[in-house]
Amino acid sequence: MPGKKTPRSVQSSPQGFRGKGGETHQTAGGDVPVLTTQQGSPVSDDQNSLRIGARGPALLEDAHFREKIFHFDHERIPERVVHARGFAAHGFFETYEPLTDITRADIFARKGERTPAFVRFSTVAGNKGSPDLARDVRGFAVKLYTQEGNWDIVGNNIPVFFIQDPIKFPDLIHAAKEEPDRGFPQAATAHDNFWDFVSLTPESTHMLMWAMSDRAIPRSLRFMEGFGVHTFRLVNAEGRATFVKFHWKPKGGMQSVVWNEAVKLNGADADFHRRDMWAAIQSGDFPEWELGLQLFDEEFAKTFAFDVLDPTKLIPEEQVPIRRVGRLVLDRVVDNFFAETEQVAFMTQNIVPGVDFTNDPLLQGRNFSYLDTQLKRLGGPNFVHLPINAPKCPFAHFQQDGHMAFHNPKGRANYEPNSWGGAAGGPRESPKHGFVTHPVEESGAKLRARPERFADHYSQARQFYISQTPVEQGHIRDAFAFELGKVETLAIRLRVVSHLLNVDGALAAAVAEKLGIAKLPAAAEPARPIRTDLPPSSALSILLNPPPNFGGRKVGALVTDGTDAALLTALRSVLEAEGATLELVAPSIAGIVASDGNTIAAHHALVAAPSVLFDAVAILPSTDGAALLATMPAARDFLADAVAHCKFIGHVEAAGTLFAKIGVPTDDGGFVPLRGAADATGFVVRCRAMRFWDREADLPPPRPTSAGPTKPHKKQA
Repeated sequence: MPGKKTPRSVQSSPQGFRGKGGETHQTAGGDVPVLTTQQGSPVSDDQNSLRIGARGPALLEDAHFREKIFHFDHERIPERVVHARGFAAHGFFETYEPLTDITRADIFARKGERTPAFVRFSTVAGNKGSPDLARDVRGFAVKLYTQEGNWDIVGNNIPVFFIQDPIKFPDLIHAAKEEPDRGFPQAATAHDNFWDFVSLTPESTHMLMWAMSDRAIPRSLRFMEGFGVHTFRLVNAEGRATFVKFHWKPKGGMQSVVWNEAVKLNGADADFHRRDMWAAIQSGDFPEWELGLQLFDEEFAKTFAFDVLDPTKLIPEEQVPIRRVGRLVLDRVVDNFFAETEQVAFMTQNIVPGVDFTNDPLLQGRNFSYLDTQLKRLGGPNFVHLPINAPKCPFAHFQQDGHMAFHNPKGRANYEPNSWGGAAGGPRESPKHGFVTHPVEESGAKLRARPERFADHYSQARQFYISQTPVEQGHIRDAFAFELGKVETLAIRLRVVSHLLNVDGALAAAVAEKLGIAKLPAAAEPARPIRTDLPPSSALSILLNPPPNFGGRKVGALVTDGTDAALLTALRSVLEAEGATLELVAPSIAGIVASDGNTIAAHHALVAAPSVLFDAVAILPSTDGAALLATMPAARDFLADAVAHCKFIGHVEAAGTLFAKIGVPTDDGGFVPLRGAADATGFVVRCRAMRFWDREADLPPPRPTSAGPTKPHKKQA
């Protein structure tokens, strides 16, 4: 009954928390603040809700419980429809040299200036709980907090896109997401709906080549490129405009995984990418990219073989070299994932004076869409008040009220123009310093149409394919075969092959053979003649642009009791000098007793650390340790995967017995003997190549010289 004292045995709240709000109290853990409600009222008992008697009904007047459960019920905001799976970090952008000749953007006005930055990486198709290593486009969104407002470069790790017109974006995403009648597959395009859509949308062909390449399964977010995708303008103080495409070049080089490795990584560590980024920043190995600009004028745009406003096309670096103008460094992880990574709002329309849009139709559609998206996700028009979205420069306007308004105009004036004058009148426009849209004359009839120069859907797809090494071509072929092998409808598989025939006949024939298609379909009718004179571009290949060294990578050393301590020390020293990491994998997480009698802690237990977690491996057991490992299935899998994924494998003599017992095939190039500490340097030098691709026995055919069907080439040994 009301007023009756609750039995002491029921009151389980901590002792001593009875002071006024803001006080701290001494506990076993030291001084801690008093728990309060959101309104600041001190809480006496956070363990029990208010009720009539120990076993009686709950009371509606329990304001603390109501507030707590209300907030819990609403603590999830709608996840992003696309790019839901994301990870972000803080950093800065440093300008190399002033660029005042091409842009009035303040960020490029002074050499060495550092601008705060926030970068969010993401996958596109999966939900928040999907794995990191899904085959997918990766979002690469950069928010730059400049002195003249926030500038968002909202891009991807692929420079082109599936569609040309934004009206098709809902269709693309609906088709790529899980099928609505069954709710699967998650974070995968290997299903009928996606391939049905793209097989009926020839403009997607170029993007498909990228999505089926190794670009869609990066080894690390640190080792992938970023692109602004669209053509923008830079405008200088005199009003002269220059077309620009934005590129982010990783200073650690590019690197991807093979598909079998991606599948196993998703099982071993679904958070592999975010854990890798977190660990790198926390250890001081700060990821870096250089911002590159492709700059060109109207005359080049007119002579270029394709329309520069077409988002399914790129400009090869050989035609317009990239000018590197600054570096992006990520040096701090977020303090709170929800407040920053989840609530950050990127919008393509966030540009600054000195940057302007073009008539790229997909960009125009994104500019319209993103504001509406943020309103839905973040609950109201004041999402810019959130710290992660707020500019770091002074700002002033007359916008007011609405949900969660942190800032409102002060004083009488909340409109403009007004006659109050001075500070009382509030902010005023500035023709001199304010954003001015580049004055481009436009004319034409109102219609729903696309430019004729948008209509070539195959020439650059072919150029991308012939720019790949034979190893990369083989991966593209296998990716098409895997994805289409999940498609149940034969007509869809045939349509895709008909498009591939316009890209490369040998590719189409190899995919058809994998799918059991005995007779090739007719090639899809191209809207414009396919150009076969476009030369390969080495910049489009990952393997033709190797990393500068083995820095930022990780070697997994399989060790046992009796492992050579001197060799282990030497290997760690050489790797640290390279900027790489050595992690020990032992039969037990308790670690090992090395040859010098010292106990060494392990980073991983063998059963929890498959070799897919590492860029290279070193097999360093003692003789007795090799015999022990030979009895462990996890050791067999560790080695078999390292071999299958073309990893470099350093090994001591005792490991030979292990290789023989578990049937691991060895080779002279990828297996590097470690006879003593002096061999550690040679092993790390070999690892700079990242993979021993000669181990791949199933190489694709050589680069063809023309589009159109050709006979399948015999497999090379």
